[in-house]
Order: sequence, then structure tokens, then C-alpha cells
Amino acid sequence: MTTVEFDEPVGHDVVLAALDLARLAPSVHNAQPWWWRTGDGVVHLYADLARWLPATDPDGRDVLLGCGAALHHLRIALADLGHGAVVHRLPAPDEPDLLAVVGVRPGPRVEPAVDPTLAGAARQRHTDRRPFLEASLARRTVDRLVRAAGAQGAHLRVVDDPDTRDLVVTALHSAAIEHATSEGYRAELADWTGRPSRLDGVPGHRLTGVGEGPDGATLFLLATSSDDRLSRLRAGEAMSAVLLEATRSGLATCPLSEPTEVAGARGLLEDEVLRGSACPQLLLRVGDAPSAGPEPVPTPRRPLSLQVEHLGR
Repeated sequence: MTTVEFDEPVGHDVVLAALDLARLAPSVHNAQPWWWRTGDGVVHLYADLARWLPATDPDGRDVLLGCGAALHHLRIALADLGHGAVVHRLPAPDEPDLLAVVGVRPGPRVEPAVDPTLAGAARQRHTDRRPFLEASLARRTVDRLVRAAGAQGAHLRVVDDPDTRDLVVTALHSAAIEHATSEGYRAELADWTGRPSRLDGVPGHRLTGVGEGPDGATLFLLATSSDDRLSRLRAGEAMSAVLLEATRSGLATCPLSEPTEVAGARGLLEDEVLRGSACPQLLLRVGDAPSAGPEPVPTPRRPLSLQVEHLGR
């Protein structure tokens, strides 16, 4: 097992406090596909493949995106608690499920790519699947979101012209049609959505896609320079950063993973929207939430006792 050691490791209570915020990270169908092992101020992040949805996510992209978001949430939480972190991503080729080893650095040495003030946004953020109000985002807001993605090693492309938006909508519809014909996808969707009294999944599920009614959301396409496992993990960190920055700006958000889960739709985004310059990882809807109608139902989270193993001495 890869280890990181400091002379005076932080206490386990500090690590648990940070993980309590990390568990709020978004994931497809709120599957929460991560597992943590902790000890002596070091946190190991594993992909929990028991929570992988293979029909929805055949290449494991969604698992890496969700775990990347949890990793970014952890880094923010540690910074908010006054500690830095040394992160080794994909440290052990012979342990592919080990996605990161995080050494908690005691004291006020916060890593520069992390904004500790986003911790409050992490506690407020939720996915809003309702159509958003017609309103253009201010250029300074768009620039902040682009910078947030860039700080985590990803690219964020705003879809700001009608022709490109039509291409994105085509990709969304194409993916939805393919999924609708997949028995495995339909089974996973039924199993992970709309069921109450669970600690995961999406209760009161209601999909709202672009093109299924008036939607004033601004669309963003999150992309990376390559499409290896490290790029997907970093894309998850960037997704977290963008969603939290938007939340802090008072905006509603909704990640859309379906077009990148289907090869044909993903190819359309890469070839026609990105012109082969980058690899698409995720679409994001960002905008002003409607004032009328029911508020989104908060998604539950598993307690730490069900996702953390403490390797104490």
C-alpha cells in the first residue's frame, strides 16, 4: 500500500471531519462509488466497484468522475480545517481501484489549487433538474467557472451559440434514445431512482433534459486533453470545482452525464463541438433556478460508518 508520512500526523477526528464533507460530493444516480481507508493522517481513496453501474457506465467514466469530485471535496474540507494535502493520484498500477493517496499536511499550508471558502458551497450544493429561467450568465461569472475548471487541470467550454447548442441537444437526445432501448440501463435506472428510505440513489426522481421544455440554462462542456483514467479523475475534481463556484455565485446546477456515457453521442461532442481538440467528459447546466414549483428533493448520503475503514494502530 502506498504511504505518506509526516512527523506529526493530524488526528483521526480531523480526517473524519473532512470526510464528512467529502461524502457530499455528486455522483451519477447518487451512487457514491467511493471507499476510504484512513490511518496516521493518510487517506486512501478507492473506487467501490460494488457501486458501479456497468450498463449506464460501461467504461467506468462515471465512477472516476464521482470519485474525483469526492477527492476535490476532501481537499477543500482539509483546507477549510486549516490543513494542506499531498495528493498522489493513481499511485499503484497494480492496484487499479486505488485512485488517490492523500497525506494530510498539518498546519496552515494549504495547496494553491484549492479554495477553502468553497466548503460552505459544498454544504449547500444540490442538483436541480428543473428547467432554469431565461437569463444570460455574466461574462465574469463564466470566466470564474472556466478558471475553476482550469485550476484542476480541465477545460470548460461554454456553449454560447445556437448551432453548437443544437449539436449538444442532438447528442443528449441520441444518448437518451440509445439508453431507452437498453434493458440493463432501464433496470439500473429503476433500481437507483425514485425509491424512498435509502441512503443512496435519487428519491423522487424526475429527469429534465434540455429540449424537453423551455430551459434557460447555460450549457458547459467539461473536457480534458486526453481520456485516460487520470484525466477522468481530474475531470471529476474540475466538475466539483465548477459546481461549487456556481453554487457560491447563487446559481443552480445540474450535471448531465448521459451524452458521455454513450459512444456515439460522445463522439458527436468530440468531433462537432470540440473539433477534436479535447475529450468530452461531462455536460453541465448552470443558471437561475425557477422561483415557482417544488424545491428539488435533497439526495441522501451514506453515513461515514458505511464508507470509511480506519486502519488504526
